[in-house]
This record gives sequence, C-alpha cells and structure tokens, in this order.
Amino acid sequence: MSDDVRQLTRERDRLRLLLDVNNAVVSHLDLRDLLKAVSSFLRRLVPHEMSAIALHEPQGNMFRVGALDFPEHQDFLKESALISLEGTPAGLAFATARPTMRNRLDFEEFPAEIMRRLAALGVKSGCSVPLISHERVLGVLSLSSVRESAFTEDDVELLGQIGKQIAIAVENALNFGNAFEAQRELRRERDRSQLLLDVTNAVISHLDLRELFKVIASRVREVVDYFALNIALFDAQTGQLRIHAMEPAPLPGTAPFEEGGLHPLEGTPAEVAMASRRTVLVTREDLENSPSPLVQRILADGVKSGCVAPLIARGQVLGALQLASRIENAFSKEDAELLTQIAGQIALSVENAVAYREISTLKARLQQENVYLQEEIRQQHNFEEIIGDSAALKKVLEQVETVASTDSTVLILGETGTGKELIARAIHNLSTRRDRSLVKLNCAAIPTGLLESELFGHEKGAFTGAIAQRVGRFELAHKGTLFLDEVGDIPTELQPKLLRVLQEQEFERLGSPRTLKVDVRLIAATNSDLERLVAERKFRNDLYYRLNVFPITIPALRERREDIPLLARWFAQKFATRIRKPIESISTRTLSALCDYHWPGNVRELENVIERAVIVSRGPDLEVTLPEFKPKAVTASVADVSNDNLNLEVAEREHILKVLRDTNWMIGGSRGAAAKLGLNRSTLQSRMRKLGIVRPV
Repeated sequence: MSDDVRQLTRERDRLRLLLDVNNAVVSHLDLRDLLKAVSSFLRRLVPHEMSAIALHEPQGNMFRVGALDFPEHQDFLKESALISLEGTPAGLAFATARPTMRNRLDFEEFPAEIMRRLAALGVKSGCSVPLISHERVLGVLSLSSVRESAFTEDDVELLGQIGKQIAIAVENALNFGNAFEAQRELRRERDRSQLLLDVTNAVISHLDLRELFKVIASRVREVVDYFALNIALFDAQTGQLRIHAMEPAPLPGTAPFEEGGLHPLEGTPAEVAMASRRTVLVTREDLENSPSPLVQRILADGVKSGCVAPLIARGQVLGALQLASRIENAFSKEDAELLTQIAGQIALSVENAVAYREISTLKARLQQENVYLQEEIRQQHNFEEIIGDSAALKKVLEQVETVASTDSTVLILGETGTGKELIARAIHNLSTRRDRSLVKLNCAAIPTGLLESELFGHEKGAFTGAIAQRVGRFELAHKGTLFLDEVGDIPTELQPKLLRVLQEQEFERLGSPRTLKVDVRLIAATNSDLERLVAERKFRNDLYYRLNVFPITIPALRERREDIPLLARWFAQKFATRIRKPIESISTRTLSALCDYHWPGNVRELENVIERAVIVSRGPDLEVTLPEFKPKAVTASVADVSNDNLNLEVAEREHILKVLRDTNWMIGGSRGAAAKLGLNRSTLQSRMRKLGIVRPV
C-alpha cells in the first residue's frame, strides 16, 4: 500500500472518528455515557487503557472527576472525587490551555500523589488536552497508557479536536441550567454523607485501630485528595504525640516519622488544633514559619499544605487526625468541616479501642498472673506447685533450700492442709536423691497391725494372710527419700524399730532373720504436738530427738493471708482447665471475702472451695458462695489449744524464761539454757519461736 493510500485511509478513519464523537456528543448529555462512547471510538485509532474527564472546580484550585473509564481499575478513583491541579499534566494543560503529552512519567516535574498512584497501576505515558469552549477552559480530557511513548503528535492534534467537541457537550450540560450544578452539588453532598456513614459503620465494626484506619483512609481519599494521612494520639507520660496509623505506610527511613514513633507536640499544627479544639487549615507559610524540627522535615519532604482535626471524645482531647498534601492550599473549608465530623467519629473509636485494649490487657494479666508468679518462684527456688509470695512462706522455702542438699532428717510441722507433702517433695527435688524415688506413707491411714508390714515388708507366711513376700517402703526408698506423714500416729511398740532404722539404716522384714541395709533419707511430718506426746509418754523422746534434727514449721493459711489471692487464682485455673470451663477472673469482693475467712482446713480447704466454685460457676467469673466466708470468731478448737493446754504453755513459757535469765540468755554449751532444760539447742530455739520468746534488747 502506497503512502498516499495509507494517508487517505488514516484521514478517513479520523473523520469517521470525529463524526462518531460528534454523534455521541449530540446524543449523550451524561458525561459518563459520553466518555465511554468516546473511549471506545478512540481506541480504534489511539490505543489507551484509561481515560477521564476532569472539570474545573470554581471554589478551589482543584479538578472534580466528571467521568472515568478505567475498565481494569474501577476502584482507582470515584466520580466526583477532587484532584489537585498542581503537580499534574492535567493541571498544566488546564493552566496553559494547551495539550500536554509525556512519553514517560516524571515525578520531579509532576510530584502530585495521584501520579504515583497511576505509576503503581503501571501507567507510563499520557496525554491531556484542555476542554475549551468560547475561550473558556472548562476542564481536561486525559488518556493514559501502560506503554511508554504511546501517543504521537498526530494523536495530540486529533485529541485536541475531540476535546473541542467534548467541551461543547460539557457547556451544553452546564447551560442546561442550574440543574447540572445542582446535580453536581447533590452528588458531592451525597458522597460526603456516604463517607460519614461509612466511617460510622467502620467505627462500630472495628475495635482494632489499624483495621479501622485502613477503611477510613481509603474512603476519605474518594472525597478529599491527600498525599499522606495519619492518626496521632497524645501520650500523657511523655507529653508527645505517638503516630498510631499512617496511610500510605512509608518505607523505613524514607518519611519524617514512622508508625509507633513519638514526636514533640510543641510548634506543630497539631498543637494548635488540640489547644484550640478546632480543625486547622495549614498553609505553606505556616509550615515555613514553624519552629518545630519535625515540621521542617515534613516541609523538606515536599509537603506544602495540610489539615489537622483534633480528636475529641467526652470533652477530652485524645490526639489529632492529620492530612498532608504536596499541593499548596489543597484543602478547603468544606474539607475542614467534613474532617471535623470524621475526627469526632474516630475519637469515639479511639476511646473505645483504648478501653477495649485496657480490658483485654487486664483480662490477660489476670489469667497469666499466677503463671508469672509461679515461674518467678520456680526460677528462684525450683519449687513446683508451691504458690505464694508471703514473708512466712519465703522463710520456709529458704529453710528448704538450706537443708535439701544434706541427708539430714527433716521434721515438717504444721496444721492439717498446710501442704506438708509439697514441702517434702520440694526437699527431695532439690536434693542429690532427686533421680530416685520419693516414697510416701501416711501412718494414720494404715491400720496398726499392718503398719509394720508397710514400713519394713514381710516374708511369705509371716502372719495369717501373708501369702507372698512383700517389699516394705524403706526398701522401695533405697537411695531415695521416704516421706512419713502423720508420724505422730505411729504406735509406741513400732517406734523402737523405726528409731533403729534411722540410726543404723538397717532392719528385718517380718518373718525374716536376715538384716537388710538401706540408704534412705527420712522426711517426717505431723500436725500433732510431739513434745506434748513425749511428755505424755505416747511418743519416745529419743525418736523425737532423732526426727527433730531440722524442724520446719509451715504457717497456717490464716498466717499468710496475702497468698490467698494467688492460691485462689491458681486453683481456679487448674480446675477450670481440668473440667474445660472458661474461668477468667475472680472479683475483688470474692477475694476479699476469701482473705477474711479463717480457713481451719488451710490450703486443702481453700482448694476444695475453689473446685466447688469452678463446678457451679456459670460464666467466666468465679462464683463463690460468700456468706460462709464471713469472718468468724476463732473457737477453741480452731485455735488448737484447750484451756488446759493454754495453761501448760503459759507455765512452760515462764519456766524457759526463768532458765534463760539464769544463764544470761546463753542457749548452747554445757552451761547454757538448753543443757539445763535437757533439750537440744535447736529444740529450745523452736520452742522459743513457738512461745514468742525473744531476748530483750
């Protein structure tokens, strides 16, 4: 085909295109329909991917999107959205009333944020022509392509002619009466109302500030064009602003500030907005005159104007909603009014989110508090399941640490339910015997006739019913530890044999003449007053002295009330996990009632009470029947001393005091009080502690 024929064909196609556009202009008053028709015609001769008609907004230095044809990116812009004239090819075409064509994007020439957004969609070249009618520039027709150098000078000339035809359509629409302007104003009000509705819905449905912010930022951009937007909350501890969310999220080190960072409030537009409680429009002059280093960094980043709305909830200023633009005077008074309303909604959300975070943190802390306290105790003492942080318990644990590494016999004293077995296990676990067994036996739970067999074992036929050989607890505990609970209940006829094992580490099974040697560390426990039993000749004094090498007295629960909340939470979590019930908290009122109760059954009673409470609780809060835990008068049975015992203790105290005075308070040695009283030094010290005897200063 010759060049002449090719030129004629091209001219024919151009004329046909102009005719089609003219017919579209005549038949379409709606700009949206007109643009779609024109775009479909244009793609026959001028390939492109995106097109838009932007009309000049008389009230500001802005464009308002009149129509869009972005087939693959329908969410890029919304019709009626505002776009700044400055920093865009369209703005240059409007200002010069001449077409603007660029073969590739140049952010230095056109720094507006929308140019970067176009680049993110893959746009590489474009062309904008002014819409001129009767020497008046009404707006711009813009075409974009994902290819570089997609448009030629001929294309620009053709688009100029099409722009004149579209300008006629725009003018006809404008001259159609005030209806078009009214329609545009109604559409703008509709968009703003829709934005406020969307923000309200987002506030209701999002407690997480970051998720809420993403929704709000995307919706605000459809109505108010900006370069950057963030939420900054006032940090009362530092007196500074903390950036909680940013859009778009900057690359590390590329922005004046980053999400999560703290920044001084002094000298910033946010300070003005928060102090005046009014939305502030920030000009380039305001930024240049600000003494704040942060503002100067923002200015150096290309920001030329801004809008800052205070976040106010229930009369309290929480922070600020901040918008920035690289275009001068980018925000109007209408924008400020809209952002004030949006900031009010965000403030409520921030208040709710902060409250939600505090509740969640408190809930998590209540759930984990016991775990943390347990870990702290385990790291310091390695005591499993021993819960508490009271001075009395710490003293016991220090004693455990002291004696654990030895093989000395330990006597654990304390009321029923205080946790004597746990202390015995802790001693064993910290000892050199921890790799061997801890063998336990409750002497009160075994009938008297069978206790000897349980301790020392028997041979087949040793007594009626002995149909097989049995290994006793001492043999089982060889190289390990034997824990004898309720040792005060061992019958007197069996006590000499127990004493022999402790002294000689040897014994014979029932029915066997053969002596067995063992290596056993003994830990004994009792809630009985062994000294009283010795005085009553119900317990051998030599066995008592052999057991009382290292006494440890466990305080009653009423003597360490500060541990009751920790124990209650630990037991609640333990039983809630076991029966798969979500117990999350214990009320302060319940804890107070538990602390006021005298707990005659000690920790074991508390454990049973909490287990019962977990079973009956119907929700996440532990339900404890409170009336039974009102403070009660301590009866004689609870005090563990009858009147006779009390008189005996008074007499004993006076006698010990007299001997101490006679020996000038010297306890040990041949002339000391312990020798005169016929007691072991440690025994006398234990009695002094029990009777409250303290040397005068």
